[in-house]
Amino acid sequence: MSLVTQILLNADDELRYPTSGELETIKSFLKTGNKRISIINNIAQNEKKIIEQASKQLWQVHPEYISPGGNAYGARQRSLCLRDYGWYLRLVTYGILAGDQRPIEKIGIIGVREMYNSLGVPVIGMVDSITALKNSTLSVLSPEDSEEVKPYFDYIIQAMAA
Repeated sequence: MSLVTQILLNADDELRYPTSGELETIKSFLKTGNKRISIINNIAQNEKKIIEQASKQLWQVHPEYISPGGNAYGARQRSLCLRDYGWYLRLVTYGILAGDQRPIEKIGIIGVREMYNSLGVPVIGMVDSITALKNSTLSVLSPEDSEEVKPYFDYIIQAMAA
C-alpha cells in the first residue's frame, strides 16, 4: 500500500480530511517521484547487465549450484534462476516506486522461504543471490541512488534469512 493510500485510508477511518501534516508528507513524497522513476529506469535499462554480474558473483561463491546435481545445473535450471533474478529486481522497483516495502512483502516475501524449501532450493543460496543482485544493482547507480535502493534489497535479504 502506498503512502498516499495509507494516509487516505487513515483519514477516512477517522471520518476526516487529511491533516496539514499528512498533506505535507504526501507533498514530500510526490516531490521524490521523478527521482524514484529515474532510479527505476536506470535499473530497468541495466537489467541484463545487473543479472549477468549477479549470477557470476553467485556462481563464484557457490560453484556447486552449477555443478552436476546442483540446483542451477543445466541450461533450463540456470535460466530459471536468472528468471527469478529478474523477478526480484522488478520487485525491488515496485518498492522504490511506492516508496514503501509493503509491495515487496505482499507480492514476494510471504511464503517465499517455504516455497524455496519445498523446491529443495537452499535458502542461504537465495540470501546470497539477493545479496549479489543488490551489489550488482548498486554498481550501476550513483551513491545517492544506492542509498535509496539498499533498504529494499535489505528487506528481502532479512525476510529470507529470518
